[in-house]
Amino acid sequence: EIYPLSLRDALPISIGCAVYTWDIRGALSSGPELHRLSFSTDLQETDVIFGGEKKLTAALRELIERHQPKAAFVYSTCIVGIIGDDLEAVCRNVEAECKIPVIPVKSEGFKGNKRAGYQAACDALFRLIGTGDVTGVSKHSLNILGDFNLAGEIWMIREYYERMGIQVVANITGDGRVGDIQRAHGAALNVVQCSGSTMQLANMMEEKYGIPSLRVSYFGIEDMAEALYDIARFFKDPEMMERTKKIVEGEVKTLAVALEPYRKALAGKKAAIYVGGSFKAFSLVKAFRLIDMQVVMVGSQTGTKEDYEELAAITDPGTIIVDDSNPLELTSFLTEKEVDIFVGGVKARPIAYKLGIGFCDHNHERKEALAGFEGMLNFAQEVYSSVMSPVWQFVPRKKSAEPTR
Repeated sequence: EIYPLSLRDALPISIGCAVYTWDIRGALSSGPELHRLSFSTDLQETDVIFGGEKKLTAALRELIERHQPKAAFVYSTCIVGIIGDDLEAVCRNVEAECKIPVIPVKSEGFKGNKRAGYQAACDALFRLIGTGDVTGVSKHSLNILGDFNLAGEIWMIREYYERMGIQVVANITGDGRVGDIQRAHGAALNVVQCSGSTMQLANMMEEKYGIPSLRVSYFGIEDMAEALYDIARFFKDPEMMERTKKIVEGEVKTLAVALEPYRKALAGKKAAIYVGGSFKAFSLVKAFRLIDMQVVMVGSQTGTKEDYEELAAITDPGTIIVDDSNPLELTSFLTEKEVDIFVGGVKARPIAYKLGIGFCDHNHERKEALAGFEGMLNFAQEVYSSVMSPVWQFVPRKKSAEPTR
């Protein structure tokens, strides 16, 4: 899990064989699309024996000349870690020659799990931060961390902040730009949405530059409103708080009317949640409660003991709380609880469909915006379409179900 490739005007290149998957996310760009391209040095047997540094140097020179990026990220793979190529030296030499930042990303697969990938990404991005001019950065400013602009969500969030009177300095990294990242140290606040991927970067920035951080969620009415209020309270500006109240009141009033028909139709239906990060699970529980659905199972892959204690506190008695479950376990729980819809990542989709259960994709491959107030309406519409689809009458999944007439 390495995210610097999301910078739209940076060159991504892996030093290794040419069979790595690249950019499977639904992240959108308002400008350059360089991050969509996949470059590799395609190491062969001779390169493994004698080293791939010359090949990498030649590749970087050619690609930088051709695409004119603002920076380049060089991703190491397992084979590089084994043969011991000096990526730092190569990047340093090419950077001096081409006059752009060339940053090694130490992302060898054998180094660890998903969290190790997050750390590698944060370390690489941190080398960019602090190298730009902060002239013109407002005292009411922030960086958005951990949002990757899936289906254009970061544009919606930026609009809320701008209506509040806040300057967004950098998106890290959804629709991000190298120049913005370089001056991110001038912001007054870091707002962290996906804490698992970028909280470490926020901690590093606080330690070096003294920038405090807030952990927020943009999903669901309750959490989206609380995120805006928390930020307004941080800046201690009465006028900003008044603007924030007007934004929230207007959005909630409009959304309440739009949600009512979905709430009536879905009341009492059962939902199960299994996502990557537990913070996302908190928001989903609240969102289902808003449309009167019952969460009967919830869990995540990377939650802590404290996260699960909090999940137990906000769910109903009897709710199954799971941690890093396998498909067989999930299948058993979904069947036991007679679930109507399962929310998870793309790998969970086959489980739901094999059981004849509706599915809602809440992972990075989705194409529907689910963040913000508008995203809550999209979520309700998607859940309604899945749960109430007439196709399920042909898939009897409940032993107690009456025959279809």
